[in-house]
Amino acid sequence: MKRLSLTLAICLAGTMSQAGEVAPKDVKFDDSGAIAESLTGVAGDAANGAMIVGSKKKGNCVACHAVTALADIPFHGEIGPMLDGAGERWSEAELRGLVANAKMTFEGTLMPAFYKVDGFIRPGDAYTGKAGAEPLPPILTAQEIEDVVAFLATLKEE
Repeated sequence: MKRLSLTLAICLAGTMSQAGEVAPKDVKFDDSGAIAESLTGVAGDAANGAMIVGSKKKGNCVACHAVTALADIPFHGEIGPMLDGAGERWSEAELRGLVANAKMTFEGTLMPAFYKVDGFIRPGDAYTGKAGAEPLPPILTAQEIEDVVAFLATLKEE
């Protein structure tokens, strides 16, 4: 009985965390582009966020940004600002907004919206040259956004 209760509690906790996830179309940005509330209700994992920032298959943030904490990853870009000190320059709400959709803060930015599913300008569909059908899946999940925010919040000026 004890094991059954524990299993049920774990299942309910997983369901509650999924139920609390904010869908991309339901994200509430403030006037400056920040997102005050967590997209998942679960704290981000900074170590996983670092992997996403450096992963060519996920965030690939280093393609445009330099990050001293990830110096072992080759080919950092110079298109976007250096991310060192991001945790001092922006609040978690501002970081969350920037990662989810930086265009809400910086209208002309080249940074992709990592948590957006529609309203794209000519997205490609698997290298066919044809526009993809919307809604497209977000580049990062809500929890991955929270993980990246947790990592960025650790970046202080050195």
